[in-house]
Amino acid sequence: MGYRVAVIGATGNVGREMLKILAERNFPADEVFPLASSRSIGMSISYGDDRELECRDLADFDFRGIDIVLSSPGAKVSQVHSPRAAKAGAVVIDNTSFFRMDPEVPLIVPEVNPQALKGYTKRNIIANPNCSTMQMVVALKPLHDVAKIKRVVVSTYQSVSGAGKEAMDELFEQTRGIYVNQTPEKKKFTKQIAFNVIPHIDVFMDDGFTKEEWKMEVETKKILDPSIKVVATCVRVPVFVGHSESVFVEFEKPISDAEARRILRDAPGCAVVDHRADEGYVTPVEAAGEDKVYVSRIRVDKTVPNGLTFWCVSDNLRKGAALNAVQIAEELVRQGLKSKQAA
Repeated sequence: MGYRVAVIGATGNVGREMLKILAERNFPADEVFPLASSRSIGMSISYGDDRELECRDLADFDFRGIDIVLSSPGAKVSQVHSPRAAKAGAVVIDNTSFFRMDPEVPLIVPEVNPQALKGYTKRNIIANPNCSTMQMVVALKPLHDVAKIKRVVVSTYQSVSGAGKEAMDELFEQTRGIYVNQTPEKKKFTKQIAFNVIPHIDVFMDDGFTKEEWKMEVETKKILDPSIKVVATCVRVPVFVGHSESVFVEFEKPISDAEARRILRDAPGCAVVDHRADEGYVTPVEAAGEDKVYVSRIRVDKTVPNGLTFWCVSDNLRKGAALNAVQIAEELVRQGLKSKQAA
């Protein structure tokens, strides 16, 4: 018997991607229920190439009998409905920020720490990391296993899709408007995003860092190793899909660029495209729609002992959110999660 799966936030960018990936990867689901707010009741949602599903009201949905919930609404919505689904017996894979640092909720990237999944039964909730953290730790983990990381300095170049559909619309409208001499209208972003970059993602904290930068620090420690020091600068850029990162890593022992290249080529979830020539690297345009974390421009950082630097790019809607959630569900199946229909 297959699984009964619900997708919360099914009308959003990530929710639609979750439904698409479930179908693409032939996840063993007998029934799939798209859920969203009451204004989306009855909306038709694509599931694969040839199926349409009818969206249901999240507020009234009965989660009894549901095996797995993939949740990607806002954090406030998740705060209410993820525990409700978990209490009804579903395993919730939550893509919002609300549960990530809860000590009783595992924060999972299947290529990095699948062993931590065993802790999910405390709350019946599993957290998906922040998209920028996720792609970085996929690249860091295999290197950490070999040479042990001491410190990471990262600058991100994050696409507008990470801020939702309204943000994507704002980039489009501003770009189009500038060509006809319209004054750019700011709605989602604090400054003009078209033809600009904004060093500000999420709210500012007391120490001057933004919450997005804080997330990269604390989530990396929780997923990978609490002893790693991380400092981040997170920047929004006028790209529709795909986050990029410039990563500087200091290790406890020497590791050459050639060795790092070899390790990353063999690492799960990674693809190395690193030719020291024109076009010998990956940009967000090439990564959009792809499942891997692409690593390029691997070099020795001569300014610190045992230093390396690299560039990495990933589709933030896929690996950075929806794909990782589906991979967690697949790992649960591999680890023996039983469907309620089979019980």
